[in-house]
Amino acid sequence: MARMNMIQAINSAMDVVMDRDPDVIVMGEDVGYFGGVFRATAGLQNKYGKTRVFDTPITECGIIGVAVGMGAYGLRPVPEIQFADYIYPALDQLVSEAARLRYRSAGDFTAPITVRSPFGGGIFGGQTHSQSPEGIFTHVSGIKTVIPSTPYDAKGLLIAAIEDNDPVLFFEPKRIYNGPFDGNWDKPAQNWSKHPGGEVPEDYYRIELGKAKIVREGGDLTILAYGTMVHVAQATVEAAGIDAEILDLRTLVPLDIDAIEASVKKTGRCMIVHEATRTGGFGAELSALVQERCFHHLEAPIERVTGFDTPYPHSLEWAYFPGPVRIGQALKKIMQD
Repeated sequence: MARMNMIQAINSAMDVVMDRDPDVIVMGEDVGYFGGVFRATAGLQNKYGKTRVFDTPITECGIIGVAVGMGAYGLRPVPEIQFADYIYPALDQLVSEAARLRYRSAGDFTAPITVRSPFGGGIFGGQTHSQSPEGIFTHVSGIKTVIPSTPYDAKGLLIAAIEDNDPVLFFEPKRIYNGPFDGNWDKPAQNWSKHPGGEVPEDYYRIELGKAKIVREGGDLTILAYGTMVHVAQATVEAAGIDAEILDLRTLVPLDIDAIEASVKKTGRCMIVHEATRTGGFGAELSALVQERCFHHLEAPIERVTGFDTPYPHSLEWAYFPGPVRIGQALKKIMQD
C-alpha cells in the first residue's frame, strides 16, 4: 500500500492499465509533456511514448470524435476534457455517436472510451471552471457516469471504467483532488499539499461499476451523496451528532438502487446532497426513485440540498457550495418532521 491523493491514484490507474494493455491511449489538451493542468497524467508520456500519450488541439468535439473512431477500431482511448465546463462542444459526439454506436450497429461496434474530466467547484474557478454537468449525461442512454470520492475508489473505478466496453464519463471532483485537508467545508481549501492522502494499492485492482458504498452506518436517516459531498455530509452529521447513514453512490449510471432502497427502508428518512443545480439535477431522479420504492417507509418528506439555479458565482462561491450550514438546516428540518 502507498499513500496517494486522488490525482496520484488516477495517475496510477492509467499507468497500471497502460502497462497491461497496449491498446489503452491517453489523449487531451496538455496531457503529454506537461502532464495535464492538474498533473494527473504526469510522467505517462515519458514512460509510454508520444504515440500512446499525446496532446490534442483545443477542440473538444474533435477529441471525442477521434476517441470514438479509435474505440470502434479496437483501441481503448482515455481522453481528458480539461474542465467539465468545456465538455459541451463534445455533446454531439458523446450523445449521438459514442452512446449510440453499440445500439445502431447491433453490437458490431462499440465505443470503449473513458472520458476523464475535473468537475465541481470549491477552487475559485468561477462560472467557466466550476460546473457539475453530470445530470446531463445520466439522461443519455448508453453512457455510464462515475464519480469517486476517495483516492482508493478513484483508482479502482477508473480501471474498471477503462476496461468497460461502453463509454464512461469519469468526473473527478477538483475540490478533493489533493484531499479534504482539514474537514472545514465552509471556506476555501488550505494546505492541500500537507494532506497525507489515503491508502491505495500500487498494483492492479478493480471496483465494480454500479455498486454504492456505505461510508457511515446509521439509523436516523439516509444521506445519498457522491464526490465532494460525501465528505461534506460526513463532517456535518458528525458535528451535529445525528445517527445518519451516508451512502456514497460512486456510480450514477448504473445506479445501485438496491442499496438505496435497503438503506431508506431501514432509516425511514432520506436526504440527497449534490453540488449541481437543483432543477433537473440528479437528485430529482433519486428523489423520484426513493418515493416510488420506499413511500410507505418514509417518515418525512425527502430533502434535497443542492447548488442554486444560477451560473456558478465566483464572488459568492461559498454561499453556492452546499456546506455544513445548509446541510445542517436540512437535517434539523427532516428530523423534526
